[in-house]
Amino acid sequence: MLIVVGIVIFFFGLLLSIAWHELGHLLTAKMFGIKVTQYMVGFGRTVFSRKRGDTEYGVKLIPLGGYIRMIGMFPPKRDEEYGRTASSSPWRAMIEDAREADAEEVPPQDAHRQMYQRKPWKRIIVMVAGPFMNLILAVALFAGILMGYGTPQPTTTVNTVSECVVAADTKDTGSCPPGAPPSPAAAAGFQQGDKIVEFNGRRYDSWNQLQLAIRESSGTVPVVVERGGQEVPLQANLIQDERPSLQDPDETERVGFLGLSPTQVYVRQDVGGVARTIGGFVTLTAQKVVELPQRVPGLVSAIGGEERSKDSPVGIVGASRLGGEVLSMDQAPVGARLIILLQLLAAVNLSLFVMNMLPVLPLDGGHIAGALWESIRRGLAKLVRKPDPGPFDTARLMPLAYGVTLVFIAYSLLVLVADVVNPVTFL
Repeated sequence: MLIVVGIVIFFFGLLLSIAWHELGHLLTAKMFGIKVTQYMVGFGRTVFSRKRGDTEYGVKLIPLGGYIRMIGMFPPKRDEEYGRTASSSPWRAMIEDAREADAEEVPPQDAHRQMYQRKPWKRIIVMVAGPFMNLILAVALFAGILMGYGTPQPTTTVNTVSECVVAADTKDTGSCPPGAPPSPAAAAGFQQGDKIVEFNGRRYDSWNQLQLAIRESSGTVPVVVERGGQEVPLQANLIQDERPSLQDPDETERVGFLGLSPTQVYVRQDVGGVARTIGGFVTLTAQKVVELPQRVPGLVSAIGGEERSKDSPVGIVGASRLGGEVLSMDQAPVGARLIILLQLLAAVNLSLFVMNMLPVLPLDGGHIAGALWESIRRGLAKLVRKPDPGPFDTARLMPLAYGVTLVFIAYSLLVLVADVVNPVTFL
């Protein structure tokens, strides 16, 4: 039941994120006097709508996105183009069809309220406003979590002690397989709650430093732990074992192995810490977006039944399922589950920001790039005292936009199938 509730909550969180994105476009377009005829969440058949002023506000049947419709996205053909012989090229027909469909939505009384007529910097603001709203939401969520709740940081206090040594890629079943040797930590007598104050003759206050020391050690090592207010000496016989690399968890390396995990405490972040953390999130998200094409073979393999990577791309269905899974985690307190749910929603909004800023049509970044190019072109013409070249004709890029759209649709369908038949899971 909690899984279903989590899915519903997260799904509506995603819809609100989409509506929030489109609200940015809507408000700035109206601010600059551009007529907006529709503000819609979803695609396909309209489920509900209500008209207020010039704009129809509504929800559509397929909740996989949203849009606003502004009039005059494409400039009319220049005078010299009317005298040219009509081309039979399908690309030319595609361009002219898009231009004519756009022009049909402009009534004479609104001829002065078209998007292309606005200065490039105004058009840039309108197009940036959508992704920027997602960035604002992501930053607000992350900042609230980091400053109000904190981030988990490992300590030198022991949380769990492994009973035995098993291979790094073995799934944890909670029991030792037959014949597995006891872990060095279990053999040495470590207990939950022990605070490691000295390892191999050196004192450590940081788990990260202690972890490195453990991984660099082997053989008998003296350890001092604080237990019940007293320091207790132990002798640990460390072994060399294959463990995930700290730099790349997908890789393994042979290191010293003790067999315990640290207790995590939540530490609230200051403004500087929040800025650094969010900056790291943005960089990581941008890296993952760039890597999307190379994830295709993994998605195809996952659909075929192979194990799906934990960092595999997910769509609305997969993300909603993860949200449901988080809410059903019995071993975590309700507050922690809600925090993870909000972190997932913040990460999705960060992805929407980065994705929409890519400089290709039909994404917002493509319109931004067109407006920037127009501004540069007009500035250069003015500098060399040449005639104003006029607005950049984004209609000429419609064949490319249609091609990109088809690629996005195909990729989305691939992710959707993978999310259904072999979903990413935390469990």
